Amino acid sequence: MNEESNAIAAYRVRIGSDCLARHAEGFFEYLRQLGYSPRTASEKCDLLARLGRWLDNRGSMEASFDEATLDLFHRSLNRAGHCRRGEIATGRMLLQYLRGLGCVPIPPPPRAEPDAIDQIVRDYGRFLSSERGLAPATLVNYLPVVRGLLTGRFEQGVVNLGELQPADIHRFVLRYAQARSRRTAQLAVTALRSFLRYLRQRGDVATDLASAAPAVACWSLSGLPKFLPADQVKQVVASCDRGTPVGKRDYTILLLLARLGLRAGEVVILTLDDLDWSNGDIIVRGKGQRLARLPLPPDVGEALVEYLSDVRPPGRTRRLFLRIRAPLRGLAGSASIDCIVARALKRAGLAPPLKGAHLLRHSLATDLLRRGASLAEIGQLLRHSQPNTTQIYAKVDIEALRRIAVEWPAGAP
Repeated sequence: MNEESNAIAAYRVRIGSDCLARHAEGFFEYLRQLGYSPRTASEKCDLLARLGRWLDNRGSMEASFDEATLDLFHRSLNRAGHCRRGEIATGRMLLQYLRGLGCVPIPPPPRAEPDAIDQIVRDYGRFLSSERGLAPATLVNYLPVVRGLLTGRFEQGVVNLGELQPADIHRFVLRYAQARSRRTAQLAVTALRSFLRYLRQRGDVATDLASAAPAVACWSLSGLPKFLPADQVKQVVASCDRGTPVGKRDYTILLLLARLGLRAGEVVILTLDDLDWSNGDIIVRGKGQRLARLPLPPDVGEALVEYLSDVRPPGRTRRLFLRIRAPLRGLAGSASIDCIVARALKRAGLAPPLKGAHLLRHSLATDLLRRGASLAEIGQLLRHSQPNTTQIYAKVDIEALRRIAVEWPAGAP
């Protein structure tokens, strides 16, 4: 009898005959699919046994199990000193599993009517998504700014969009910019102008308030892009311990960033279906929901094959890159990719001012330019929607700038 069979047999003995007993093996298998070892899954299933007995003692049935019942159960464990680490998360997984089976009803959505500001923000969000086709990440940036403007202006009274004045926009932008970076403030102004044009289009405001949003001085070509020389990029990628599952996964992610210039968010949302092995390319979902096909360099393809065959376990998700530890699910977001880059930089002994995934994107563009690629070619690889976005990389081609620089007049101060 193997470890898994032993764990199931032991679990059957412990579960007893409570109202959740029939779900013992199913929940055990559910935990195994999430990547938990047989031993850990068996230990987590203890919660189901204790919860079932607790429900029996209360005269409750499984159909009455919900978040409130789970909270009462955990409180009773805390009072008795029997609550173990991680059991709250395990209880939520159990509730999700039972709802997936249809044994526990899914709670209806809250019926509380949204207030006026909530409704305006939701309508604007739907407009950005359906009419403008903007990505969810853009909505995450825009909607809090709009909510902040409306809350600050109408906090003490009835929401009347027709009462918005240029002075209200000025005050909000000044207050917002003082507490944030210039880039963040500039993005807020972009969001405000978009929202105010939307209100004008709907007829909620009579004047063009978008032009009243003051510009934030943050010129796109005023600085130099942060980048690493090609040898240091190789050093960062090579810092991964490819003898471990984490190292193999991180090595593959770093290669995608360094060789194809993907953004962090683009790596996070990659799926198994985005890999076209017959044509040797990969589908990338970029900004504005645009799709692009990029060829897979041989080293990137080899790393992907090694990751998929040796590291990535079969799971319930099609996401390409998963957590290494259970529960197995896709990486949480762009911050996860930035952390992988930051750890690699630390291992390589490097401390550049920019430590996120965009550092490798800038480094790729800079290296291509120095090897003779044109700005148009770089913009095509990086999938820039506007040609002027790529122009900043011209500033790092020092040799080309020397050839066109005007000599300083002799004797001039």
